[in-house]
Amino acid sequence: MVIREALPEDAAAVAAVQVLSWRAAYRGLVPDAYLAALDVEERTAVWRARLAAPDRPTVLVSTGPGGRVRAFSCFRAWPDETFAPGTTAELAALYALPEAWGTGVGRALLAASAEALVEAGFRAAALWVFEGNARGRRFYEAAGWRPDGEVVREETGGRELAELRYGRDLFA
Repeated sequence: MVIREALPEDAAAVAAVQVLSWRAAYRGLVPDAYLAALDVEERTAVWRARLAAPDRPTVLVSTGPGGRVRAFSCFRAWPDETFAPGTTAELAALYALPEAWGTGVGRALLAASAEALVEAGFRAAALWVFEGNARGRRFYEAAGWRPDGEVVREETGGRELAELRYGRDLFA
């Protein structure tokens, strides 16, 4: 397994991981029609633009045999004034191909992301996870992340879903 910073040419692979992961992880939580409509080409364009932007977030990819992208993470400074500026990062995404679940790829990518955040000067990180995403919540909790009591309700695919904010001190 190799973990490296993503390049613009990784956009299609990142998009495919995101779409396949969403379809597997959120089945029964997000409406099936929404999941079926997720479009790898559309997501590729989004990721290509993000990865080429001068103010791009940090995106790490985990590759397996043949250099195939199996998982990715995306993080940046927390986007609003909730936390002291420059101290807290947002882990905006962490997705793996379903066949990579349970293999340690996600744990390694999460650890590498935490190391990169510390190197960038962040002291803490936070993320949002669907309340009904029991697998994801167990994953983050096993890595020391804890819900901080903040809950938002967002509409996804026509269904209102609660998202819980989890946080973690990066020096713990």
